[in-house]
Amino acid sequence: MKFLALIITAALSIAPAFADDSSPVGLWKNIDDVSGKPKALIRITDNNGVLQGKIEQLFRAPTEDQNPKCEKCEDARKNQPVIGLVIMTGLKKDGDEYNGGEILDPDNGKVYRSKMHLTDGGKKLSVRGYIGVPMLGRSQVWVRQE
Repeated sequence: MKFLALIITAALSIAPAFADDSSPVGLWKNIDDVSGKPKALIRITDNNGVLQGKIEQLFRAPTEDQNPKCEKCEDARKNQPVIGLVIMTGLKKDGDEYNGGEILDPDNGKVYRSKMHLTDGGKKLSVRGYIGVPMLGRSQVWVRQE
C-alpha cells in the first residue's frame, strides 16, 4: 500500500511539468514571418484570465548585439533591454481564440492589436498583430517548447 501511495505521489508531483496543450500558457519559440527563422523564446503567463508574454531569450547572429534595447519603443519600454521585455498584454479567452490584447514589435517599437489561437493540437500558436482590423496585419507561428 505504501508503494502505491509513493507511485501516486510521484506521478502527481511531475504532472505540472507537462504542458497543458489546451492553453497558450508556457514557453514558445516565435518564428519570424519574413525570414522563417526563430527569433526569440517567449513565456506566456496567465494572471486571472489575462495573458501576457515576456521575452526570455533571443536568437541572434554572433555579429549582432546580444543584449539589445528597445530603442524604437515609444512608451515606458523605451531603451529597456529586449530580454525580459513584456511584449504581449491583455489577451483574454474568447471561444477558441484569445483576443483584445496588444503586442509590441521590439524591432520597430510599434504596438499592434493582437489575437491568437492554438493549432496542431496545442503544439503551435498562430499569433496575429494588426492595425484596425485583423485583415491588415501580420501573422507568426510560434512553436511550443515545453
